[in-house]
Amino acid sequence: MSAMSGKVVQNVFIAQTYQQNRQVGTPYRRDCCAPYMRNSLPFQGGKLAWTGIFSSMQMRTLSKYQSGFINRAAVYCNAASSTAAVPALDKADFLKLQNGSDIRGVAVAGVEGEPVSLTEPVTEAIATAFASWLLEKKKADVSQHLRVSIGHDSRISAQTLQDAVSRGIAGAGLDVVQYGLASTPAMFNSTLTVDDAFLCPVDGAIMITASHLPFNRNGFKFFTNAGGLGKPDIKDILERAADIYKNFAAQAFMNSEKIVSTSVKRVDYMTVYTSDLVKAVRKAAGDIEKPLVGFHIVVDAGNGAGGFFAAKVLEPLGAITSGSQFLEPDGFFPNHIPNPEDKAAMKAITQAVLNNKADLGIIFDTDVDRSAAVDSTGREFNRNRLIALMSAIVLEEHPGTTIVTDSVTSDGLTSFIEKKLGGKHRRFKRGYKNVIDEAIRLNSVGEESHLAIETSGHGALKENHWLDDGAYLMVKILNKLASARAAGLDGGSKVLTDLVEGLEEPAVAVELRLKINQNHPDLKGGSFRDYGEAVLKHLENRIDSNPKLQKAPVNYEGVRVSGFGGWFLLRLSLHDPVLPLNIEAPSHEDAVKLGLFVAAAAKEFQALDTSALDKFVQAF
Repeated sequence: MSAMSGKVVQNVFIAQTYQQNRQVGTPYRRDCCAPYMRNSLPFQGGKLAWTGIFSSMQMRTLSKYQSGFINRAAVYCNAASSTAAVPALDKADFLKLQNGSDIRGVAVAGVEGEPVSLTEPVTEAIATAFASWLLEKKKADVSQHLRVSIGHDSRISAQTLQDAVSRGIAGAGLDVVQYGLASTPAMFNSTLTVDDAFLCPVDGAIMITASHLPFNRNGFKFFTNAGGLGKPDIKDILERAADIYKNFAAQAFMNSEKIVSTSVKRVDYMTVYTSDLVKAVRKAAGDIEKPLVGFHIVVDAGNGAGGFFAAKVLEPLGAITSGSQFLEPDGFFPNHIPNPEDKAAMKAITQAVLNNKADLGIIFDTDVDRSAAVDSTGREFNRNRLIALMSAIVLEEHPGTTIVTDSVTSDGLTSFIEKKLGGKHRRFKRGYKNVIDEAIRLNSVGEESHLAIETSGHGALKENHWLDDGAYLMVKILNKLASARAAGLDGGSKVLTDLVEGLEEPAVAVELRLKINQNHPDLKGGSFRDYGEAVLKHLENRIDSNPKLQKAPVNYEGVRVSGFGGWFLLRLSLHDPVLPLNIEAPSHEDAVKLGLFVAAAAKEFQALDTSALDKFVQAF
């Protein structure tokens, strides 16, 4: 492998078809690659075999791709045939790919009823659109060469999409730096790191991931040094992509004048990212080289991108990691869904802790922006309990600070934060970007906030540039273990368990999903969002007539009601035609009483599928 100061792993070349003077949607005229060249990046030791030109151009690597991926079977990572005409897509088709502040779609064919929507042409158009957006954002002129880093998780479509993104970015005239297997937090960090040897900082970063979704899905997250892009930015990029794609399709890619080769750098940036995590723990322990010596910590990466944490973070700190599982990247996720909210996933890491008599267990989602933990007794630190633990750690460092959470956190958590810890709890909206943006806003108006965290496991700290970083959350927990050891307190993970002592937890906590049938005549041609809002308004109006129920005095999402010793929240999903209903209560009987109240209000809406709620209230 070639190297630059030992940091650049290799230079690779990507075949580009350039069209003269193609407009990419910015005031700056750039050459732009044809997005339907189905070539892939050649790798060291491989050979490139081209057959024909344009749509029939394909690459065959004659050596195994050296990435650590498990070679399970031949998989078609794109439904579009290389010889087929590019399907016509309009702006609405592109906008369907928006998932809040992310882009997500189907990237692998073969699942019935799920046609591929994230094709290579679509991907290249999106990448080119991000390039045009970035040029405007950075106010770059033609003489400037902006640089974009690209990373991916373990999904089986990752390489195909990375190549397509690289063509789109390079074709717009920007430099490309590929990181290969990486984590979402590392991609944002690459916009902040100052290190010429690693080609940092980059001007923009793209993470190819679909979080915990099934193997056939994939998507994109975008970053600049200001943080992750928000919903308006994603909509802007998709609208640009639709225009770019239409221009490509109209010209049928036959106006290409020449094929050139553009150098694409490949860098092992994860070395930088993991080194920073190690340094943070050592610093918390008073600059001890191996502050975790004697601690037995197991990691479950769920075959996602988080396997690095055992060998690259824990072991350099002295921890024993035997018993760690599912560290190998495998985009079929054969063992369990890589999701800290998934019961099977949490059962797997809990069992690993108990089987290995470990002090602590750590589990990540696919792209490592979420995490959870398990103590030595098998007690889980996820959802409200993880928030309580992180709140205790942060409030020790910043007394009185405001903890911003999503809307489905428990009343017991509020009491714990405000009465036990002396902090403030601001229960805001669902959506990690909403929670983070609210914490940033509070600081801007003079209310100190150092932690923004969702029950899903997304957690961001002010000290870490408000990046939702699952690995950094675990580093904060490791800091607590290491500092306690340095202070002479040695009780394993008991120091963590003691921090959440006094957290009131409900006997019953459920989430039921009430789906809206968008084809039902009861919608009368309206949108599911309007229909859902009507359900919420009707429910809210009924509360006043029941003296045993009380609306939450401060609420930012849906209808939250207290009663029968518990509470419920009915809200409209951020993206889907669904009304999620959360119920927490001290007993099953009380939970059913809350559920019956919602069921009575919902029965007047024929397009609302209440079967999950009906089953719940009838079970007791």
